[in-house]
Amino acid sequence: MTVDVGGLQAPPVEAVAQAVTAFGLLASRSRLRIMWALSQGESDVTGLAGRVDMALPAVSQHLAKLKLAGLVAARPEGRRQVYYVQDPDIAATIGAMVALLAARAEQRPLQPLSPLEFTLGRPDHKSA
Repeated sequence: MTVDVGGLQAPPVEAVAQAVTAFGLLASRSRLRIMWALSQGESDVTGLAGRVDMALPAVSQHLAKLKLAGLVAARPEGRRQVYYVQDPDIAATIGAMVALLAARAEQRPLQPLSPLEFTLGRPDHKSA
C-alpha cells in the first residue's frame, strides 16, 4: 500500500521496513566505514581490516551481518573471499551521503543526540 503525501507517493510499508533495516545496520560507525571502503573497491577481509584500521575478527563479524542483510556479497578468489557492495546504487548512495554530510559539517556540524533527545526531540528544537 502506498500513500500520497503532498503529490509524492510514500513508499510501501515493506520498502520502509527494508530501509529501516539497512539504515540500522549502517548506523554502526564500523559497518559504515566498511561499507564506505567497499564502495571504493572490493577487498578480502585482511585487506579490508587494514583499510579501515580494525581488527580482523571484528571486520569478519560486521561483514557477516552486512552479507546476511544482502548489502555485501563475496566471491571466492583462490583461497580467499573477496567482498564487494552487492548493489552499485547502494555504493554510490553511501558515497554521496558521506560526502554530502562531510561538506555540510564544515558549515553546520550535526550534534549527537542523547538517547532521551533521540526519543523526545531537543527542547530547543523548533519545527519548520
